[in-house]
Amino acid sequence: MSEQTCWLPRHPKSPRNARQELRSFLLLHPSAEPLLPIGELLLSELVTNAVTHTRTPRDRLIFVRLQLPSPTSLRIEVHDADSEKPSLRPASLTSECGRGLLLVQELASQWGCCPRRGGIGKFIWCHITAPTAEAAA
Repeated sequence: MSEQTCWLPRHPKSPRNARQELRSFLLLHPSAEPLLPIGELLLSELVTNAVTHTRTPRDRLIFVRLQLPSPTSLRIEVHDADSEKPSLRPASLTSECGRGLLLVQELASQWGCCPRRGGIGKFIWCHITAPTAEAAA
């Protein structure tokens, strides 16, 4: 299994930096390129949630782990120091935010939230599976 990790600050530019990490990681695995569009979207949403919604000091970093268990499957983990689990909330038609976890739920093949080792914080993970040739047709 191939893996890449990085630490990001709680900063508005971190979702963009996380997407760049994902692109550089998948560039090393050309057969995993179909995972990129949904991977970028979901990674961006999870990092944005960690930047925006965690209740921790601003100097706490976000840890991102990207794994390729197979060429057709991507696992994303976003760790932060806030132990509060995220929850899906309904968003109105005119709301500009509040749909990130809904996107994760709808586009990931699996997702969840777990406490971090040591009891400080949590990580949200999701699995993305490349569409099969049959599903694309």
